[in-house]
Amino acid sequence: MQKKIKIKKGDTVMVIAGNSKGQQGRVLEVIRDKERALVEGVNMLSKHTKADKNAPQGGIIKKEGPVHLSNLMIVDPASGKPTRVGRRLGEKGKLVRFSKKSGEEIK
Repeated sequence: MQKKIKIKKGDTVMVIAGNSKGQQGRVLEVIRDKERALVEGVNMLSKHTKADKNAPQGGIIKKEGPVHLSNLMIVDPASGKPTRVGRRLGEKGKLVRFSKKSGEEIK
């Protein structure tokens, strides 16, 4: 059984540990089985590629590497600071995520 993942694609997150500590970015993809996420502009890796029809020149391409979910925190929509995430029933009877810091709903 997998644990509940509180970070979703499109969320703005801050890195709280590791080489990219303090950087913010948008989540591009969540890899559930490895508990990792790709964050825009964070943990940039250099990939050496051969020339092909997609990249006729070849060379070194910079791309995002995965970051473990435990090293990420969602940024509070009200204050812009990292916050923990809770879940509660919304107005339509569905579970919604909310910021523990400000109590505001996370879209």
